[in-house]
Amino acid sequence: MNEKMYVTICGISHYYGKTPFEVGGEIFLVKDEDNDFDSEAIAAALPCIGIIGYVANSKDTVYRGTMSAGRLYDKIKYKACAKVLFVTHSSVIAEIIQEKQKGNNRESYNNNYKNSNNRKNTKIGFKCSD
Repeated sequence: MNEKMYVTICGISHYYGKTPFEVGGEIFLVKDEDNDFDSEAIAAALPCIGIIGYVANSKDTVYRGTMSAGRLYDKIKYKACAKVLFVTHSSVIAEIIQEKQKGNNRESYNNNYKNSNNRKNTKIGFKCSD
């Protein structure tokens, strides 16, 4: 990934609000292949608490200069790491800092995310430094 890529994280009020986000902190982006509402959904998550929002994927939620989940979906395998740049009252802007290589496969994804019954509290079992 040579080009800088930025995303808007939205839907944070449906999870933990702004609380889990810290400017300069790292979050994880994980494809949500079983999402009933969006076939290109990408969840934002933290290891200790699970899902904290979603990468925006509509013209009404994607901030100018950021990439939609649909555009990002084919650029990552199953997960990536992002650095929080800005936190607003309802959204977060983050920069993709690396695509996860270690454990970046369907088996790892299934074990850590997809098979959870309560995805709000799904624990994500990987770190950006892996």
